[in-house]
Amino acid sequence: MEQVILVDEHDQESGLMEKMEAHEKALLHRAFSVFIFNEKGEMLLQQRALTKYHSGGLWTNACCSHPRPYEATITAATRRLKEEMGFVTEIHKVFDFTYHVRFENGLTEYEFDHVFVGRYNGLIHANENEVAAFDYKSMEEIKRELACGEDHYTAWFHIAFPKVYEWWKGTHKL
Repeated sequence: MEQVILVDEHDQESGLMEKMEAHEKALLHRAFSVFIFNEKGEMLLQQRALTKYHSGGLWTNACCSHPRPYEATITAATRRLKEEMGFVTEIHKVFDFTYHVRFENGLTEYEFDHVFVGRYNGLIHANENEVAAFDYKSMEEIKRELACGEDHYTAWFHIAFPKVYEWWKGTHKL
């Protein structure tokens, strides 16, 4: 049984709960999102597997998930990047944010999301149970697609991308 860490609006732990139950009850829990860039400054995107419990087939950042109980968030982000995309690279946290999105299937993402960035130029060995496809796109191309109302991106990507874009504009140093 996979558990998530319940938190308050300041990311202070308040307990543990089975992952699906937390999503059914719309309880705030800790999460992370990893954004990876190549040497050209393009962002690595993944298309979520069609079998995911929500947002299957939509495009999003390199990986995202939840830390396990008693697991440091950066450790979880590194682990999950390896599990989903098949590689390890140095990452560091750039900001966090909270978002709340309800899905058509009755589940809710209510997450305190820690955002990490890194650089990677090597081979990608995506886990087909997690990832249907992957691609690198320029930040400007992604920005244009989102501005045009493209609906093939995940709900949290629509929220996180403008924040990542502002960070990216301020520094290309990873």
